[in-house]
Amino acid sequence: MNVTSVTHTHRHHRGFWIIAAAFLVSTAFSTVPTPLYTLYQAAQGFPTWIITVIFGAYAVGVMAALYFAGHLSDSYGRRRIILLSLAPDVLSDLVFWGWPAVPGLLVARFLNGLGIGLLTATATAHLVELRAVSHPHKNSSVPSLVATVVNMGGLSLGPLVSGALAQFVVLPLVVPYLVFLVLLVVSFVLVDRVPETVVSSGTRRAYRPQKLAVVATERGTFYAAAAGAFAAFAILGMFTSLSPVFLAHDLHETSKFVAGLVTSAVFGAGTLAQVALAGLKSRTQLVLGLGFLVAGLGAATAGVFLVSAPAFLGGGVLAGIGIGLVFRTAIHMAAQVAPPSIRGGVMASIFLIAYAGLTVPVIGLGVALQFVSGQVALSVFATLIAVVALWSGVKMARKLK
Repeated sequence: MNVTSVTHTHRHHRGFWIIAAAFLVSTAFSTVPTPLYTLYQAAQGFPTWIITVIFGAYAVGVMAALYFAGHLSDSYGRRRIILLSLAPDVLSDLVFWGWPAVPGLLVARFLNGLGIGLLTATATAHLVELRAVSHPHKNSSVPSLVATVVNMGGLSLGPLVSGALAQFVVLPLVVPYLVFLVLLVVSFVLVDRVPETVVSSGTRRAYRPQKLAVVATERGTFYAAAAGAFAAFAILGMFTSLSPVFLAHDLHETSKFVAGLVTSAVFGAGTLAQVALAGLKSRTQLVLGLGFLVAGLGAATAGVFLVSAPAFLGGGVLAGIGIGLVFRTAIHMAAQVAPPSIRGGVMASIFLIAYAGLTVPVIGLGVALQFVSGQVALSVFATLIAVVALWSGVKMARKLK
């Protein structure tokens, strides 16, 4: 397989933004349930750790898709896999709507994870290639910037929309899913018109599950980037699954709109930081990102100790800035060292490790909350993740010298 070289630059330019928009819609849908978890919990009476298991089902779905199919776009084409990724999202939406019990939530989140797992690495690679055709002599960092911005921007948009709908409209467990069902269907129609950037060489590789696709001479770079992505997604996971729990139980704030706002602010801060600081050197962005990330973890933890929702929110904003900058650096480094023939596989590998960060530490935190206070559990979590982030940051900074 190789990346096609065509002259239809306008179609590729338009296709670039269609893929970005579809990416935005899908990632936004993945965080729609965040401010709704406590509504499900109140209606069904399940313990807090079940929330992390439901959230974990999403991450398991992502990792399953990345492991079994994350690299298939290198052989079968980017557009085809992106179209395929929208099907489980639509099914997930319908299950959320029609089966709001714990088993249904687990199935819906797993299906949603499958869709995101199929989409994330493929859309990132597709953006890189569409940009290469439409703007062959322009800044090569733009696709990685757009990919991370729409990824985190979507994650920011989802809880803001669903939190507002849950607070101010009737049927809060139905209306958000109807809105996103329409958006997902429209995305499918538009993506079907996007140019393909991978063409067949006449032979098809034998199928194998995804392995860690690493350029042999760049193993250190890959593992440093992967560790940074792991740490960033662990923090995202905490704010996406458990921030409403900390707000309700430790900070006595029960508004669904506020719960959605906190999660949205984390992702929104990360998105805006990437745009505002895109002109800085990658090493500068990385150093700033690490500083904001550690400061944000500290402030959020302090907010729980001080019973201060504003401090918790402020910590989330600071952490979000750090997450955005660290994650963008990790994605950019991985994309730059990956040749086109295995770029989809390398991106899948990075996201596979990132979503492990979204799963394991967060479930551990949820279980810990059954035995220790929120203050203690969050303190240990923040310390461990900060150590991983700093280690990866030092390694990446050396490469960026």
